[in-house]
Amino acid sequence: MKKLLFLALIICACQGPEVAPPAPVYPIPSERQLAWHDLEYYGFVHFNMNTFSDMEWGMGDEDPADFNPTALDTRQWAKVAKEAGMKGIIITAKHHDGFCLWPSAYTEHSVKNSPWKGGKGDLIQELREACDEFGLEMGIYYSPWDRNHADYGTPAYITYMRNQLTELLTNYGEIFEVWFDGANGGTGYYGGANENRYVDKLTYYDWPNIYALVRELQPGAVLFSDGGPDVRWVGNEDGYAYETTWSNLMRDSVYAGMPEYPEKYASGQEDGTHWVPAEADVSIRPGWYYHEYEDHKVKTLPQLLDIYYNSIGRNAALLINFPVDRRGLIHEKDVEQIMKLSTKIKEDFAVDLAQKAKLSASNERGRGFEIKQVLNEDKNKYWAAEDGVIHNEIIIQFPQIQSINRFMAQEHIALGQRVKAFTLEAKTEKGWELIHNGTTIGAKRILRFEDVDTDALRFTITDAKASPTISRIGVFHAPALLIEPLLKRDKSGALTLNVPGSNVDIYYTLDGSNPSISSLKYERPVMVDQAVQLKAISHDPVTGQLSEILVQDLDMPKAKWKVIHNDPNAEKAIDEDPNTFWQSTGDELIVDLGEVTTIHGFTYLPPQNRYMSGVIERFVFQSSLDGRTWTDRALGEFSNIYNNPIEQTIRFDGVDARYIRLRALGTTDGLKGSFAELGVITRDN
Repeated sequence: MKKLLFLALIICACQGPEVAPPAPVYPIPSERQLAWHDLEYYGFVHFNMNTFSDMEWGMGDEDPADFNPTALDTRQWAKVAKEAGMKGIIITAKHHDGFCLWPSAYTEHSVKNSPWKGGKGDLIQELREACDEFGLEMGIYYSPWDRNHADYGTPAYITYMRNQLTELLTNYGEIFEVWFDGANGGTGYYGGANENRYVDKLTYYDWPNIYALVRELQPGAVLFSDGGPDVRWVGNEDGYAYETTWSNLMRDSVYAGMPEYPEKYASGQEDGTHWVPAEADVSIRPGWYYHEYEDHKVKTLPQLLDIYYNSIGRNAALLINFPVDRRGLIHEKDVEQIMKLSTKIKEDFAVDLAQKAKLSASNERGRGFEIKQVLNEDKNKYWAAEDGVIHNEIIIQFPQIQSINRFMAQEHIALGQRVKAFTLEAKTEKGWELIHNGTTIGAKRILRFEDVDTDALRFTITDAKASPTISRIGVFHAPALLIEPLLKRDKSGALTLNVPGSNVDIYYTLDGSNPSISSLKYERPVMVDQAVQLKAISHDPVTGQLSEILVQDLDMPKAKWKVIHNDPNAEKAIDEDPNTFWQSTGDELIVDLGEVTTIHGFTYLPPQNRYMSGVIERFVFQSSLDGRTWTDRALGEFSNIYNNPIEQTIRFDGVDARYIRLRALGTTDGLKGSFAELGVITRDN
């Protein structure tokens, strides 16, 4: 017994004395924020009056009788989210049109006056029960802007808003996130059921007291808006965070709806005063609400996978939206694609090669903070360096040569975000070769790179705000994914298909049928001189793998088109190149189609560059047979176009036209209207 005791004392002595953990580097996350970080991936549901009016932003004068889903099933939503690996669902309880998905006592513009369930339905309660059944968290989206309420713009509306939030945050159990949209009538361009009403976005809503109300009613909920206070918008609706993404923010310098927010604050700030991490939101379709004409535009698996790696893999949470259809169901095509993503993510991270590797670090803080802790799934275990030791090398030595293409690292964010710069190198026959030169890590950083055969990796932290802490390291080999073909078309109608960097075959159809290796094989540019639906796939002849199907509606070629303007740059508006644009001098674009054509609508693509200028927000579209007498064919707005600058599609009854004119009645920045591409719709479907 004495010998065993002596041996135990020797072992303890060899392990060294316990050491204190590193001091926090402020700001640090709150308990509610740490719980939110653990969710990482959850779903958005946009389902409301807009689903039935076929709009993105309703005007507020819609009839509640129009809200009538035929097979609404919130259990289906929850089941899809759960099987996709999501941890929660956020529902659009009230959007900008003011229609409420619960029987609010403070308005008649709600489900209680709809035919759905005879006016006795409560969609928020149904979702609460479904989330509980499937073990999901539930969040609430609430639009501060309200185009329906007569008191919007007055102090009375703020009382109304507080009353409705009290209903939502009192009657439906625990809420994990309250999502405040930044859009409102503050630009002065937006109308609605009750005319234009300007508000000061900074002061009107009385945010301090709104936040205090949420804290009182739901102390565990995080608050989302452009600037937090708990979670911030990533600054785009593509689902992408940034190469450098800090969870720190000068919170008191930003507010919901701030025009300069995306450019100045979306990626966070190294010296930020508060912990306000990023949430990346994106829809699985081009729009946020369901539109039947987008059924073939659901994002492909490669697109969804890019979103995953560029959000969760860049220190942000991922919020993927399902535009629930008019039945009240997540559409079959949306379900199919999100399940493909779930399967692929599991495939990519199935085997952690680091678990069988030998790890060593150039510095360790001491007992309890050894490098072996980065292989522990316990989030409270982590490696830490000694105080003041910034430069640290971690060697991952594999038992044999491995093929790898993914690297994952996580900081112990409970003590703050520290790493400012790092490198990843692989040992090959040529020596240490650089794989990546990076900046921030945060809650999670995932690197994707081409296959590398190596028996050792060197992960070097080269700069940090203080001695670094790392809670997890993982190394993986993800199976290759064949991407669908890319398409380009010129004004003549000639289209080209290719898969960059791949030696694959491409097959296509022009009749709307799904392609196979028995379809037409692409070998040279194809002339398409009429409106068709192209479908194409990539095929790897070695592995037999097929890609997702590219689906693209192609309309009449623009070979005969001519812009009526003396500026030669105006042709950029019809050059079939989305990366060029023309900024008008008179807020309009006139095009001679070259011949009389029956058109059923038009398309408008805003500038796609980072500094978008002159994005058309309100418009009138006109047609003419002689270029002198014009008739209005469509008048309206491109809702949410600044944040989601996708191609806009406007349809109307067929008319004969030789000339078309798109006129800007208002732009997002007040400057002259810009046009990346103008097109027409000649197919009546």
